[in-house]
Amino acid sequence: MDTESTAAGRPGADVDPDAEGRAAEVPELDVLAEAPAAAREVFGDRFDAAVRYTELLATAGVRRGLIGPREVPRLWDRHVLNCAVLAELLPSGSTLCDVGSGAGLPGIPVALARPDVSVTLLEPLLRRTTFLEEVVRELALENVTVLRGRAEEMVGKLAVDVVTARAVAPLDRLAGWGLPLLRPHGQMLALKGDSAEQELADSRAGLAKLGAVEWSVISVGEGTLETSTRVVQVKAGESPGGVKAATRRAKVARAGRNANANAKGGERGRGGRRRSR
Repeated sequence: MDTESTAAGRPGADVDPDAEGRAAEVPELDVLAEAPAAAREVFGDRFDAAVRYTELLATAGVRRGLIGPREVPRLWDRHVLNCAVLAELLPSGSTLCDVGSGAGLPGIPVALARPDVSVTLLEPLLRRTTFLEEVVRELALENVTVLRGRAEEMVGKLAVDVVTARAVAPLDRLAGWGLPLLRPHGQMLALKGDSAEQELADSRAGLAKLGAVEWSVISVGEGTLETSTRVVQVKAGESPGGVKAATRRAKVARAGRNANANAKGGERGRGGRRRSR
């Protein structure tokens, strides 16, 4: 997955293209609107951690080019809460991988809203994973792991119940990266906004080839947010990712079994030697 190039152009999400290669101007914290009442409802006893995360986005996130300065006044509504309401769609105790996580959207808001969900933030760029690791430590998010890498490298090594993504790539490409990481009957949740219906219409044939059995555009956060979040929900069947992904998973599994067998053989060989006199 070439998220190094695709994520760099996210409109109003994680990267301000004008900030690349220079120190972005960090706004004063007083431009952060007071946390809306919905934030307390969504985050519960992790509300204070959500406030601190929003502050980190507005300061270190802007300074490092992960958030555009113009996005700071609307961080709560357009970014943090917009992502957190995905929690409505997650089964209890599920595992989740946020592909191309960038500044942690939607993975960190979801992890804050749902401490019962184990979240992996998957991101290829070092400067972003460094920021994510700092956030996870500061907020003491025990249910979050940061992993540096691309989705296609993780097939057979990582399997989750849910894949999420926001402003990473068109749906057809995103499905090729995300569906192979699912367990059988898992789901991919892609935040797509106004483009959701058109992208889904253009991707139906490809989704079927990738092992998807159901797909739809749904809204979450209704009654909580002024503007609900539009999500493309793609449900996988028995073989997420299709034939290629199944072949890749089998190859990785064989390599792991062979490595274990060789390691055990080496241990037996060392243990069975007789000392020569």
